[in-house]
Amino acid sequence: MARVFIDVMLKPEIHDPQGDAIAESAHRLGYGNVVSVRQGKRFVVEIGGPAGEPALEAIAKLASDLLANPVIEDFTLHAG
Repeated sequence: MARVFIDVMLKPEIHDPQGDAIAESAHRLGYGNVVSVRQGKRFVVEIGGPAGEPALEAIAKLASDLLANPVIEDFTLHAG
């Protein structure tokens, strides 16, 4: 059994109002050195067998089809 971590983030050109709200709250709490925040989501997928190239390709397809909106989000994955 292996784990694959998928991190999904809004594309850089997409406005992130939740990230803006977090940054503003950080400033109010005294973290003035915070310049900006981008929020995202992480998925941990457990697969049967090793996380070799074929398995990672299948998980990338899953991420593209189901976990991320390719119009506004990018994703990265890595085995862990």
